[in-house]
Amino acid sequence: MKIQSLLFISCLVSLAAFSQKTTAPTVIPELVPAGVEATVTHNSVTADGKKIEYTAYTGYLNLKNDTGKLIAKVFFTYYKKDGEEANKRPVTFTFNGGPGSSSVWLHMGGLGPKRVLLTDEGVATAPPYQYIDNEFTWLNKTDLVFIDPVSTGFSRAAPGESPKQFHGYVEDISSMGSFIRHFLSRYERWGSPKFLAGESYGTTRAAGLSKFLQDRYRIFLNGIFLISAVLNFGTNDYYVGNDLPRALYIPSYTAAAWYHKKLAPALQADLKKALKESEQFAIGEYATALLKGGWLTDAEKDAMAAKLSYYTGLSKEFCLQCNLRVEEGRFWKELRRKDGLTIGRLDARFTGRDMDDAGENFSFDPSFANIDGPFTATINDYFEKELNFKEEKGYNIFGDVGPWNYNNVQNQFLNVAESLRDAMSKNPALKVYVGCGYYDFATPYFTAQFDIEHMLLRPEQRKNIRFHFYEAGHMYYIHKPSLQQFKKDVDGFFNWSSNVN
Repeated sequence: MKIQSLLFISCLVSLAAFSQKTTAPTVIPELVPAGVEATVTHNSVTADGKKIEYTAYTGYLNLKNDTGKLIAKVFFTYYKKDGEEANKRPVTFTFNGGPGSSSVWLHMGGLGPKRVLLTDEGVATAPPYQYIDNEFTWLNKTDLVFIDPVSTGFSRAAPGESPKQFHGYVEDISSMGSFIRHFLSRYERWGSPKFLAGESYGTTRAAGLSKFLQDRYRIFLNGIFLISAVLNFGTNDYYVGNDLPRALYIPSYTAAAWYHKKLAPALQADLKKALKESEQFAIGEYATALLKGGWLTDAEKDAMAAKLSYYTGLSKEFCLQCNLRVEEGRFWKELRRKDGLTIGRLDARFTGRDMDDAGENFSFDPSFANIDGPFTATINDYFEKELNFKEEKGYNIFGDVGPWNYNNVQNQFLNVAESLRDAMSKNPALKVYVGCGYYDFATPYFTAQFDIEHMLLRPEQRKNIRFHFYEAGHMYYIHKPSLQQFKKDVDGFFNWSSNVN
């Protein structure tokens, strides 16, 4: 791999200037307010049986306010396939969630040209960790731009600027939208088919951006990838008096109990059949029972506890003790308490062991612990060795962005499904991929289905959304069989959105 140049890119919100300077990027110097620095490297990867030559741009895009004052330096990695016309080549802007997460998970998990080496089941190897060529990269279909929002990765607010101006739903949408607009100009990609790919809160961001980019900048998208989606926080946040999540989480309880072989034989025989039954129970008689609240008779409550036990693998007594409302934290601890094990939040396939077995919740998420070290080590190693980008400050896998500002929805839950519906109404060509892991408790698959079906889309709009399900968790791409299927689904989505048969 050969370093070609060190680019200095100055980006203003209203106007930007570009210059190029050749130097050895062994150490990135202190950045000046007027410029942005990026290393340029060349490499190749084999995907879909074909060798792909690509150029990688790694560095900062400066954001300035309307007066021309530098307010932030946004870190990005841009992969561009060599030898193709930019205007005919799709470009996908991708990010993770949190809020407060860098783009490391999608970058090194499934989309980029390299991925963390894990077992086929997604289990971490012993340290030191390694990365390998990613034969499932999206580069055969699209150029990729991985963006780290301000305070994550290497992205930072400018000296003297408060990071809080970027830490909120509206603030984040505005800064990320500004980045995308200026990137399109800087790299001459206005004529390209445009896509967004977000994971977790990144799906919240992507849905919000779909409307913001159209309304503010007249940027119309070809497609959006919602990976482990959360669109309506009212279906995902547990609060006393909000019983909706308690019903919608039940199928995920069933999936986890099935994986750990805690269900009755009739349900244990077939996962998808068990989930179908559980879904009907959850939005049928169980939801009705929750709605009745104190009107539920003792006999009804006892009968419902028995059914809840049947679909969750928990004891009837425990379901009664929880007043028929088993919160997720209790479930992670209770399902395998007798075995002295807890199960994962991000991926219920993983188990951990606490200091004792008496608590209500686990002391750590074993599924996150499994990926934390490998992804952190390999992204830092990759930047330095492969992309020749060296930086004195640390790469924030998770940045300090709290408290996140939701002032735009005071006294209500954030619901960006309406933003997505609005964007789809104004852009009939917009296609949406929704991917869900059955063993994901961070963004349960049934809540995503509920959110989409309650957008009340017209039939012609609903046809533009496709669901895909995987037998893994939140980062379902760490599971190699799911990653393989994910790649097939993604390739099909790009063909579909481009009207390619």
